[in-house]
Amino acid sequence: MIFLKVEDNHSNLFCLKIELQKSSKSSTLLRDTIYYKLLQQSVLIMKSQLAFLFVVLFTGSVFAQVTLKKVTESELYQTPPFKQCHASTLVQLSNGTFLAAAFGGTQEGNTDVSIWLSRYEKGKWQAPEKVATGASADGNVYPNWNPVLYKITPETLTLFYKTGPSPREWWGMYKVSTDEGKTWGPAQRLPDGILGPIKNKPITLVNGTLLAPSSTETRTTDGLSWKAHIEKSVDGGKHWEKIPIDPNTPYDVIQPSILVHTQDTLQILCRSRNDALMQAFSYDGGNTWSSITKTRLPNPNSGTDALTLSNGKHLLVYNPLINGKNDRSKLHIAYSEDGIAWEDVYVLESHKRGEYSYPAIIQDSENKIHVTYTYERKNIKHLTFNIL
Repeated sequence: MIFLKVEDNHSNLFCLKIELQKSSKSSTLLRDTIYYKLLQQSVLIMKSQLAFLFVVLFTGSVFAQVTLKKVTESELYQTPPFKQCHASTLVQLSNGTFLAAAFGGTQEGNTDVSIWLSRYEKGKWQAPEKVATGASADGNVYPNWNPVLYKITPETLTLFYKTGPSPREWWGMYKVSTDEGKTWGPAQRLPDGILGPIKNKPITLVNGTLLAPSSTETRTTDGLSWKAHIEKSVDGGKHWEKIPIDPNTPYDVIQPSILVHTQDTLQILCRSRNDALMQAFSYDGGNTWSSITKTRLPNPNSGTDALTLSNGKHLLVYNPLINGKNDRSKLHIAYSEDGIAWEDVYVLESHKRGEYSYPAIIQDSENKIHVTYTYERKNIKHLTFNIL
């Protein structure tokens, strides 16, 4: 237990009692944990003001002993029907099988890039099926991007995806299945200004509120501008509200994933063009958000995905590098008890060159962890883990 007296920027004095799970050898990790607790109490204080904590000595570790034991490893496509593929998504079905999707074609951005669906049953991935193309009502054909599979209700499976010439000009699309993805309804366009989950899965709060992590990429006179936002629905996706996240941030951020601390306290982790994974917090169930700040984790302008486990702890899949040559050649899984202090617990890929990127992570009904990711743009890897 730690007791702090803290004065904010308005000379208000706060007495805080902070209970930590375990003590720590690392004062930087402890500082980050305390900073997060201060944010929860709405105390305006800079991390540098917590430097006095460095003089305190601690023993033990802030992390529990967590081990991921690999159970299976496979590739989605035995004979890929396309030259390149990317941006996988994964969902468990009610009968214990799984569906995955990715976009595939000759090359990202080409008009033949479609959404391909794969089914996992009887211990292996079945041959992929093309489920969405970029054929448009105007007679043109556009590339497709970034599918996201999500069960909004137990009876309905939704496939969100993007269609358009580029991420600056694309629009949100979706299809709905009521038979576990065996057949699909017609392609439908989301309302103007709504893109759907841009890369990572939505979450559904206990009250039924659906929150889709999204973002925009806009070309301005000053160059590219990347902004994250949340798309909220309280009626199962029939209507949507766009909620901005720190629109005046100096950072360029996209592709958030959502961690759930409580039904009110949420956290996003975002890809950035600033060499660091970025974060923001909500304390009212996603209706308003804090400023975007840097985490202590690197990011080489590459997509990540994160997950809150059934026990309230968190996993993150990310490229542990900064922007540069071969910056997607390593892919790790990290663990956190509080969403602030992270520790790598598994190395998925570690190479001098190559691309291993754009992960998706879920936990199934038996608490097993599933991770899919792009493997050299030639295939999609799928690994499962037990948490020990």
